[in-house]
Amino acid sequence: MTRKPKSDYAIQTVTNALRLLGVFRRVDEIGVAELARELDLHKNNVFRLLATMEECGYIEQCRATDKYRLGIAIHALGQAFTRSRPLLGRALPILEGLRDETDETVHLAVRDGFEVVHLLGLAPEREISIAVRTGRRLPIHCTALGKVLLGCSPERAWREYDEKVGKRGKLTRVTSNTIEDSDKFFEHLRTVAGHGYALDFSELEDGLACAAAPVFGGEGELVAALSVSAPLFRVGEEAFLGDLRTQVVRAAESLSEALGYNA
Repeated sequence: MTRKPKSDYAIQTVTNALRLLGVFRRVDEIGVAELARELDLHKNNVFRLLATMEECGYIEQCRATDKYRLGIAIHALGQAFTRSRPLLGRALPILEGLRDETDETVHLAVRDGFEVVHLLGLAPEREISIAVRTGRRLPIHCTALGKVLLGCSPERAWREYDEKVGKRGKLTRVTSNTIEDSDKFFEHLRTVAGHGYALDFSELEDGLACAAAPVFGGEGELVAALSVSAPLFRVGEEAFLGDLRTQVVRAAESLSEALGYNA
């Protein structure tokens, strides 16, 4: 007997509710009309979804603006997610050590499809530092984290990326340093896989540099990546080619060992 794909069992109302929550990855507050345009739904439908989630504590309406924002139940759900993921618990002290050692902003991220999702971020106490991106999603091709998360993945992940992104034309240009040509990007990934780390100099944001290294689990599978970011005007490329690269690789190796990986 052939099983139906799980998508055949999807409930449209639930799907729309989750799409609605997804909008808050990009905005802090939003009104009903704007949300309806964003989701391509009737305002009445959006209002009913908001009312239902507000009743359950997942959405709340700001009295000052009448707009909607995430409710306290989302925070509790996020805490439950953290408790259920040993990766996050093991990563926190190592990230703290990397931040203190480098005095720069550090992140832990995973790959979700063809995006980088930042799970944890810590910033030093200094006047000029890179903002923490916890919860943000960014493209793979223009971030050191993304290049590590794809470059150190099995070849089937490369093929899937090529089929669904690379062969559709040029990669999205974010800055003048972004790699747009897919062939050059895959050539770059081979270098990343060989070296075991990735760098990005102003590929995502002008003046911002990042070094990232892979984290492996007990079965040898790629589970995440660590990074350190800093403004180039203060640090310079030499630091990323030297000490910062070495420090992030060492931290990623420590986290891999804590997760049971034996190289």
